[in-house]
Amino acid sequence: MENNKTIKNLMEAFAGESQANRKYLAYSEKAESEGKINAAKLFKAAADAETIHALRHFKVAGNVGTTAENLEDGVNGETFEFETMYPPFVEIAEAEGNKAAVQTFTYAMEAERVHAKLYQEALDNLDSEEEVFYYLCPVCGNIEKFVPEKCSICNVAGSKFIKY
Repeated sequence: MENNKTIKNLMEAFAGESQANRKYLAYSEKAESEGKINAAKLFKAAADAETIHALRHFKVAGNVGTTAENLEDGVNGETFEFETMYPPFVEIAEAEGNKAAVQTFTYAMEAERVHAKLYQEALDNLDSEEEVFYYLCPVCGNIEKFVPEKCSICNVAGSKFIKY
């Protein structure tokens, strides 16, 4: 593998490009809500460009393994988030009285728990040829294998879920 400074730089670039992608998507939504369609389209295009950069950096850094390895990484990453990362974030937001932050951290924490379970199920059934569909809650990020009546985390109507 290449020298450690290059790998560190690739991962720093990956993080920056990944954050820029999401930031530009948020900017695009705002521009669109204000009727600024050209700015919205530019932000969407830039977000996609940042994704291209991020994915290339991540791959060149050697971080894409076999599907089984990637699923294990998904289980570990999501588990870290719901067990270790988010609980103190929620506590601090509660102590500071920031209800919006409590809600967004809690939604993410509960969705990450579901994601870890789904990654483990996919890993356990990796060689199954039965096609599975997933349904994403657009509010909290919960994923289900069926369309629920309402989201078990944030209560949004199941009709709003996005099929994958």
